[in-house]
Amino acid sequence: MNTLGMIGGLGPESTLDYYQRIIALYRERTTDGHYPGFVIVNVDLRKGLDFMEANDLSGMADYLLEAIGNLARAGADFGIISANTPHIVFDEVAVESPISLISIVEATCAAAKAQNLNRLALFGTRYTMQADFYPKVFKREGIELHVPDAHDQDYIHDKYFSELVLGKFLPETRAGLLAIVDRMKATSDIDGVILAGTELPLILRDPIHNGIPFLDTTKIHVEAAVAEMLS
Repeated sequence: MNTLGMIGGLGPESTLDYYQRIIALYRERTTDGHYPGFVIVNVDLRKGLDFMEANDLSGMADYLLEAIGNLARAGADFGIISANTPHIVFDEVAVESPISLISIVEATCAAAKAQNLNRLALFGTRYTMQADFYPKVFKREGIELHVPDAHDQDYIHDKYFSELVLGKFLPETRAGLLAIVDRMKATSDIDGVILAGTELPLILRDPIHNGIPFLDTTKIHVEAAVAEMLS
C-alpha cells in the first residue's frame, strides 16, 4: 500500500471529515477488516490566512512545502492538501515537493467531465472564487465556471470563516447558500455547483438541489487519494 500524507488544519472541521472519509472508503474498498495507516501534518489555519490576506503567495507556498517535507520525512509516498484555497499555489508547490501531490482541482475537473457538466457555479472562499486556479484547469476541458455576484461572494466568504470553519452549521445559513444556487440557476443557467471549500459539504450535505448536482470536492479528493493508496 502506498502511504498517504495529508496536510490538515485548513481548517480543522474539514480535516476531521477527510480523516473519517478516508478510513471509511479504504475499508469499503478492501473489505479485509484492516484500517489504513497514513500521516497527517496539521498546519496553522490562522497563519495560512495571514499569507492569503497579505497576498503573500510565495510565503504560502514555502509554508506548505515545509509541511510537505515533514510528510515525506514521516514516510509518505504521496500527499494531498485537504483544502481548496491553498491550491492557489499548487503548481508552484508541486514542482518543489519531495513527494507527488494529488490536486483537488484536477480531480474535481475529471469528476465534472465524467458527469458531462458544462456550466458550473464555483462556491468557496473569496480567495478561491476570485482566483484563476480553478478556471484555468476547467477551461482546458471546455467547462465554464461562474462565480456568484459580489454581494453573494461576500455572504459565502463571511459565513465560511465566521461559522463553518468554527463548526457552526446553521439552517438559516444553509438556506442562504441554497438561495444563491437558485439565483445562479436562473441567471447563469448553471448545471452544477462546485463546493470548492471543504467545509461547504458539511452544511450542504445533499448531493443535489432542485435538479442541480453538487460536486463535493472532499469526496472527490478522498476517492482519488484512496485509489492511489491502493494502486
